[in-house]
Amino acid sequence: MISIKDIAQLAEVSVSTVSRVINGNVYVSDEKRRRIEQAIAETGFVPNRAARDMVRKSTSKVGIFLPDTFNQFQRQLFSEIAHNLENLGYYSSFFFVPTNLRGEQTCLQKLKSERLDGVLLLREIELPEFREYLSINNIPTVLVTFENTAWKDVSSVHIGEMEAAGVATEHLISLGHRRIAMVGGSRFSYGVQRAAGFRKALEQAGVPYYEELTVYVEANNIVGGSAATSRLLERDVPFSAVFAHTDELAIGCIRHLKDCGFSIPRDISVVAIDDIEMSSYLSPRLTTIRQPLKEMGRLAVSMLHDHIKSGSSRQENISLPFTLIRRESTAERL
Repeated sequence: MISIKDIAQLAEVSVSTVSRVINGNVYVSDEKRRRIEQAIAETGFVPNRAARDMVRKSTSKVGIFLPDTFNQFQRQLFSEIAHNLENLGYYSSFFFVPTNLRGEQTCLQKLKSERLDGVLLLREIELPEFREYLSINNIPTVLVTFENTAWKDVSSVHIGEMEAAGVATEHLISLGHRRIAMVGGSRFSYGVQRAAGFRKALEQAGVPYYEELTVYVEANNIVGGSAATSRLLERDVPFSAVFAHTDELAIGCIRHLKDCGFSIPRDISVVAIDDIEMSSYLSPRLTTIRQPLKEMGRLAVSMLHDHIKSGSSRQENISLPFTLIRRESTAERL
């Protein structure tokens, strides 16, 4: 088997010079680089990844932190991220984080046991020790789908949550709806911001906000949406439209409403945020805010890769554009 020493002998250079060429170091003369590249081509030598990483003092491994009950949007985003990481030569290490501090502590212990070049967070972490560990150890970190408001030297890529919720709500208002319900989460920042965007849009349009038409859920999934809609109907307060924080909540909402004999959108209109694949295959197809999922995944990985390679802790907070996708689940109020 051809080794890096063999390449060095054939090219009449040192092993360290071959390593510099393999690792893209520019500080090698053109003549030496030419001889090394010729030796590699003649022998068919393929650099050993583990050996290359030892030279670099890196692992080529990125930790991806996900909710332990991650929804379809997060699954699709994860797929994009994993694909982009693989294209750049990284391994992925997965951390599924339960929705409690004890679970975060367990993930922190696992994190401490691994050597990672960088971290991508698809879930907000509340444990202060977790943030401190990443900071003290200078582990490049990018927050994905939520804005960085508290972490020093950490980048983020996301959409404007308040603005997206406002556009979704304004769409319902433009169709003549005045009694609008909201179902969503309140624990994490995106839920808080979407709720604030909803209320702001109502206020700016002079449409009343009804506390009794608001239901907060523990899980932003289909089951949570169905349960929240059941609670809304039990209150026996009329409404003609629903703003759901996520597509999966909206799907659960529509399913429950239809099971109770309501026609969507003739009786009740429903709008949401995410635009997961399933949303365009529902009956009726869901009106929703499309997050730029592919661009978000690509950009998050690109940002992390740049931080890893440069060793820079420069903070970037990038808000990507979103789009209202009008489909069949919303209509003018009759």
